[in-house]
Amino acid sequence: MLLTDDEISAMLALGRAHGIEVCLFVGPRATWDTGVQAASVNGRILGCSLRGADQLAYGIEDVLRGAALGLRSVLVGDVGHLMVLGRMKAKGELPSDFVLKTSVTMPAANPATARVLEDLGATSINLPIDLSLAQIAAVRQAVDAPIDFYVEGPDDLGGTVRHYEIPELVRVAAPIYLKFGLRNSPGLYPSGQHLEATVLALSRERVRRAAIGLGILARYAPDAVASRLAVSAR
Repeated sequence: MLLTDDEISAMLALGRAHGIEVCLFVGPRATWDTGVQAASVNGRILGCSLRGADQLAYGIEDVLRGAALGLRSVLVGDVGHLMVLGRMKAKGELPSDFVLKTSVTMPAANPATARVLEDLGATSINLPIDLSLAQIAAVRQAVDAPIDFYVEGPDDLGGTVRHYEIPELVRVAAPIYLKFGLRNSPGLYPSGQHLEATVLALSRERVRRAAIGLGILARYAPDAVASRLAVSAR
């Protein structure tokens, strides 16, 4: 969360005003550190894991800081970090309604892995963008947590475009969060004011893509119903 306290508070206020959940990715991560493995061809699997006890501590403090400001949802990219946060939540050291969303960089590619993440405390699970509908359905049978799924994947994740599968995704995987990344767009992490114009332009296009997706869902699965969003008043 490379944001000031005032910026986080402003985002939370905006989310509350519009009934939108605010979820921030925990940092720092291996890709931000001095290590070279995460930047190598075969070492990218290290990805968004937390590197060493120091980064684990930074990641825990990042979440505690956000929680103190009123944040109730974070994106987690490290399995050990998820375990610690899950135990903190169980002990009351984090709010009982705190959402632990696993990142697509820590994907659950099969039902057993998804169940492990849920058992560790995940309350929302990202799946790889290229799983088949049958594979996604099998994951749903193994977990109760909502599934997160990229209908359109960013180029650095493979660039899939699966808008016309939205009705079937909802049918086999609900409750499911449909996510709209963008093909042919630059990476933005970590973002900042130096990229503000690009961030805003990409955000507007994501909203447009979501409108297209909702239109497809309305045409081919008119009985599908969006779940009520429980937004914290804090």
